[in-house]
Amino acid sequence: MNKKWAVKRLTVNLTTEEMKKLECYCALTGRPATDVVRELLRTLEVDNVENSAIETPDSTVTAGSWSRSQ
Repeated sequence: MNKKWAVKRLTVNLTTEEMKKLECYCALTGRPATDVVRELLRTLEVDNVENSAIETPDSTVTAGSWSRSQ
């Protein structure tokens, strides 16, 4: 299956402890950090998405109450 990705670059500032945790997880699972972060983002649940919209230069992003299921 051929997937085409619309790629956007994201820079994230992490504490030393957060970076160590990510590096450790990646080493244990053999997965790149990009895949781990993408998977975590996909697990986010958005509640009340109709509450507000934020205009960005290239798109409209709907913002509401965000929570992460654990």
